[in-house]
Amino acid sequence: MDEQRGSGGGPPLWWWHGPTWWNRWGQADRASRWPWRSTVLVTVFVLAGSNFAARQQADERAHLDVFARVLLFVAAALLLWRLRHPVVVVFGTAAATMLYLGAGYPYGPVFVTFALGCFSAIVAGDRRAAWTALGLLWAGHVLVAHWLYQWLPPSGDAAASWGSEGVVAAWGIAIVALAELARTRREQWAKERAEQAQAARRRADEERLRIARELHDVLAHSISVINVQAGVGLALLDSDPEQARTALTTIKAASKEALGEVRQVLDTLRTPGDAPRAPAPGLDRLPELVEQAASAGLTVEVEGELPKLAPGTDLAAFRIVQEALTNVVRHSGSRHARVCVEHGDGTTLRLRIDDDGPATGGDAGGSGNGLAGMRERAAALGGTIEAGPRPDGGFRVLAVLPLTVKEIR
Repeated sequence: MDEQRGSGGGPPLWWWHGPTWWNRWGQADRASRWPWRSTVLVTVFVLAGSNFAARQQADERAHLDVFARVLLFVAAALLLWRLRHPVVVVFGTAAATMLYLGAGYPYGPVFVTFALGCFSAIVAGDRRAAWTALGLLWAGHVLVAHWLYQWLPPSGDAAASWGSEGVVAAWGIAIVALAELARTRREQWAKERAEQAQAARRRADEERLRIARELHDVLAHSISVINVQAGVGLALLDSDPEQARTALTTIKAASKEALGEVRQVLDTLRTPGDAPRAPAPGLDRLPELVEQAASAGLTVEVEGELPKLAPGTDLAAFRIVQEALTNVVRHSGSRHARVCVEHGDGTTLRLRIDDDGPATGGDAGGSGNGLAGMRERAAALGGTIEAGPRPDGGFRVLAVLPLTVKEIR
């Protein structure tokens, strides 16, 4: 098959992905290709080489005539269809070669046409057809060379030696072995490309899930705060305008922060691989989170020392606490929550978020994407999330995230 060059006139693509005729992009793609140049080159080589062989074997084999040249041309021209119809080509070249040899014409490049047809059939996956055509050609050659030669041209021809039959068989096996090696290598490349494509799709899915999780956590928390403050502002708009102003100020601050975080998440879509413009949030922003919860009417008590963690663990811990407090605001009748941070053994970080309930309009822990997102964040780090009602009432979210010694500095 004709070689394809890379874009911009670069080197042939097969230097990286292998020869183009080893790659199978699908039967439709293969069928749409016509190997014109290679077929023309083979045809010229077969015709010229056969003329040279005829001069060398002038006293032993029949002279090339019009019929011989037609057989040579047909055998070579059939290779033009070797990608579209490999089975037809391998049997066609075998028949043309057998007729050529049976007519007593000189040995020579005619075998090249069958070798290429056999090679293409095996690489295309039609192994049985290629092996059958090879066996028929060899059996026909044995029949002609050791029995029918008495009645076939040239006159006075003697039987061929069995040693020459062994050489012909060895060459045939070598061609088939090389084709099988090419087919195996092509299948390996196809498998590797499929695995790479699957890995790329998996990475894209994971990235979409991460972005969806980030957007959910940012928007759910901010909109919950805005919703509460909007309700307060509407209720106090006439009776206490100053308090209503405070609520509107809180709404403005929460919406501004939400817009900033959403913009940061979306920037990763526009410029993948670039460093974020602002650092990802972590537990160092827990006081800010407590203040936002307080503006929504929720008093949060924090226990334990806030550690300095690796960025991935720090972000996951912050988002878990943020989502848990958001669920308290949205789903719990309690106006008090406790956040306990423990990392005494240096191998795990334990985050416990409690509220006293009761649930309003649903369970206190929330449902759907919130808890699922928390579990996905923990699982990505090899941790766990336990969420459910407490025996003494209320709701508890317990996150256990693994740490390395280097993570707590």
